[in-house]
Amino acid sequence: MNKTVLVTGGAGYVGSHACKALAASGYVPVVYDNLSTGHADLVQWGDLEVGDILDSDRLDAVFEQHNPVAVLHFAALSIVGESVVKPDLYQRNNVQGSRCLLQAMAWHGVARIVFSSTAAVYGVPMDVPITEDMPKQPINPYGETKAAIEDDLARSGLSWTALRYFNASGADEDCQTGEHHTPETHLIPLVLDVALGRRENISIFGDDYETPDGTCLRDYIHVTDLADAHVRALARLLDGGKPGPFNLGTGIGTSVREIIDTARAVTGHAIPTVTAERRAGDPPVLVCSNEAASRELGWRPSRAIETQIADAWRWHQARFGS
Repeated sequence: MNKTVLVTGGAGYVGSHACKALAASGYVPVVYDNLSTGHADLVQWGDLEVGDILDSDRLDAVFEQHNPVAVLHFAALSIVGESVVKPDLYQRNNVQGSRCLLQAMAWHGVARIVFSSTAAVYGVPMDVPITEDMPKQPINPYGETKAAIEDDLARSGLSWTALRYFNASGADEDCQTGEHHTPETHLIPLVLDVALGRRENISIFGDDYETPDGTCLRDYIHVTDLADAHVRALARLLDGGKPGPFNLGTGIGTSVREIIDTARAVTGHAIPTVTAERRAGDPPVLVCSNEAASRELGWRPSRAIETQIADAWRWHQARFGS
């Protein structure tokens, strides 16, 4: 039986963890990545094919050579602030690039795809916890690009799953791969940068929200739990499962202050903070319901925020420590 899976963006954070999970489950991941934000040394569980998803000739050659049974599609630009400044870049890379990939799949008869989507498709939700039937109302170009591809998939006739991540965090417990973005925009690695002395302090953007400690609540999910969900989603598609989206989160909100306090306990460092103005478009609470993923994928996240930060800290020390 063909077990080859093409993993676009597989040299990145979530993609590399997914490759490890795929290999552990008996699949043969083949990474397709232009290495613009990914890292070749994180490709450890299969071949690396360097290429851009906008390059139809290169895609054609890779599909022809490897004959994948399915695609896991992670390749995308993903910095919200950058997407506001450079919306055309995000439209070209995320939307046009994904459409080029879908066309290559059609040409080669590959009918199954697991798409890396985002909670940003919801924008500012009407209620929490967020469920998959809530309207997609993205408030930035990054979220708009992901929503556009979900819409394309719904019209495509493909067998597809869109996995809407909340806040990915943590690192592989074996310290083989982890989070390495340039520039870094995610809270936990920025906090750990302070602990390592790579930053002087961490900014808290608003401390007067209607939340228990005044700071925003977010749903943090361990990247290894995310990787497990991708393998389960793939298996479900291979077994004839229906297309559709699933939220991936813990269903538990953790505040900015709780993240910082936990990081202080884990690292033993003071981690100074400064209070800054609220950022435009930051909802007070973003927490999901993961009941659909539990029901349809048999998936439940198992790693609490303390584990997420402890695993991230080990990786951060190994990757960035002196």
